Amino acid sequence: MPILMYGLEILPLQKNQLNSLDFVINRMFIKLFRTTDIRIISLCQELFDSELSSVQLIVKNCEYIFCTVFYLVKFVF
Repeated sequence: MPILMYGLEILPLQKNQLNSLDFVINRMFIKLFRTTDIRIISLCQELFDSELSSVQLIVKNCEYIFCTVFYLVKFVF
């Protein structure tokens, strides 16, 4: 999973690109638990504390922006 996420937090991704990343995680859970019921897949993801890639990227993007602004305020001004 880390290889898929490497460097993506600084790129502006479109909704369809985020959906494609989420598809990878959903398919992994579908194959792992041999079910196609999205409710079961969502429950398993929640129980295993596995966020979708789109959610992880939003959090990472916010962290990147915050760190960049903090750096600029602290060292430039």
